[in-house]
Amino acid sequence: MIHPSAVIEDGASLGEGVRIGPFCHIGKDAKIGDGVEMKSHVVVAGDTTIGARTVIFPFASLGHQPQDLKYRGEPASLTIGSDCLIREGVTMNPGTEGGGGTTTVGDRCAFLANSHVGHDSHIGNNVVMSNNVMIAGHVTVGDHVIFGGGSAVIQFTRIGDHAFVGGLAGLENDLIPFGMVTGNRARLGGLNLVGLKRRNFPREQIHALRSAYRDLFESDEGTLRDRAQKLAATVGEEPLVQQVLDFILVEGDRRFCTPRGPQGD
Repeated sequence: MIHPSAVIEDGASLGEGVRIGPFCHIGKDAKIGDGVEMKSHVVVAGDTTIGARTVIFPFASLGHQPQDLKYRGEPASLTIGSDCLIREGVTMNPGTEGGGGTTTVGDRCAFLANSHVGHDSHIGNNVVMSNNVMIAGHVTVGDHVIFGGGSAVIQFTRIGDHAFVGGLAGLENDLIPFGMVTGNRARLGGLNLVGLKRRNFPREQIHALRSAYRDLFESDEGTLRDRAQKLAATVGEEPLVQQVLDFILVEGDRRFCTPRGPQGD
């Protein structure tokens, strides 16, 4: 079902059961999966792939050239997973040569009005970005992460699985898995216990994670990396704690987001 006012350029690939509403524009290199619905006034440009059953609302702009002044027209792509919800005014940019050339979005994500995904960023599965969330370039977001309205993430930041970024937070450092941040600039405010309980993590795993959090962030012995290495030697096979330690012990481009106070600084 394609509205007569929609423009579908020669070469675009459309899956079965696609519905393209009024005044949409689909570029020649776009690949639209089965059952995708575009309400109206949606623009899909460049080498952009949209997964099956994704629903896109008016004035979303997907795949136009990245907002990077170093971009010189090199090949770049944007890949969006299946069963996503993309609301009004959302923008997503493809990658750049300097960042690997691709931007990726996982399955079952929700992007509310006017949220933005910058070039060379990689968004996991089941991520929710509330209204006006801004993700800069080269950001990596894990699975099941939730962003409150108006929050912003600086380039090259990593955000671990099941983290929560509070509304209007300005995140400029790496956020551990299961962590929760608030404020501008954002500081670590504890664990995302609400998210852990909602996703039915076992009580004993949550208790182990809380104990590890205290060891990591409520001690002033050594650096955070020192404390993580010490804990890694004694934690055993506890999976949630190990996930946090792996995140900390990998070299990143940013410092870690920590609580206020001397133990975090």
